[in-house]
Amino acid sequence: MTEPLLELIGVHFGYVGRPVLRGVDLRLAAGERVALIGPNGAGKTTLLHLLVGLVRPDAGEVRVFGRPRRTEADFREVRARLGLLFQDSDDQLFCPTVLEDVAFGPLNLGRTLAQARADAEQTLDALGLAGLAGRVTHRLSGGEKRLVALATILAMHPAVLLLDEPTNGLDEATEERLLGHLAGLPQAMLIVSHDRRVLERLAGRAVVLAEGRLAEGILHRHPHTHQHAHLHVHAPGEVAGHGDPSGAPVHAEHHQTDDA
Repeated sequence: MTEPLLELIGVHFGYVGRPVLRGVDLRLAAGERVALIGPNGAGKTTLLHLLVGLVRPDAGEVRVFGRPRRTEADFREVRARLGLLFQDSDDQLFCPTVLEDVAFGPLNLGRTLAQARADAEQTLDALGLAGLAGRVTHRLSGGEKRLVALATILAMHPAVLLLDEPTNGLDEATEERLLGHLAGLPQAMLIVSHDRRVLERLAGRAVVLAEGRLAEGILHRHPHTHQHAHLHVHAPGEVAGHGDPSGAPVHAEHHQTDDA
């Protein structure tokens, strides 16, 4: 079996008085795009933070790129190769201008100022954001900040993308542009999202986090009366339908007539 890029083995984690993860096992292989779903407060963001060492497990093992990771030195290497998109863009953006924000990661990896600037400009151009390069970051709209935050991790050319609600704050047209770009990338992805369209476009597999435990989910599509397909996600053993007690995103409309 091929060594996974990311692996959690029997991981437990909790905050004072509140256990969050109870013996979680997870594997992400090269090229996989896995949706991590579950109700609010289940610990999905915490799980992403464990993978990059922002918090440490109480028990169990975090393995990244084939090695156990325990110390800050271990995770500094990991953060150079994992791109984490935070749920709140303001946690990711802190430089005066957009170009400086996007160049910050490449500079931290040891690239020259010219190389980092070139990486930043190419990434902004690929995302259709070249016109924002000189803008003051904190004056951007919420949707613009979301796209710039994504640019800050893509400019580092990571091997894996950890995406925490990547479409937060985006209008429909911008979301479609973003999903089209992500769909064309080669990186493995672990995606936290409540947005059905994100899962339809990106996810090939799903895992469901609930009550501290992780289970394989089932992704399936089926036609509605107007003959388009929707993605539904449910844990094994649940009846597939328009409601999902796990908190997974499901299509909840009931169509009564065919489209004209």
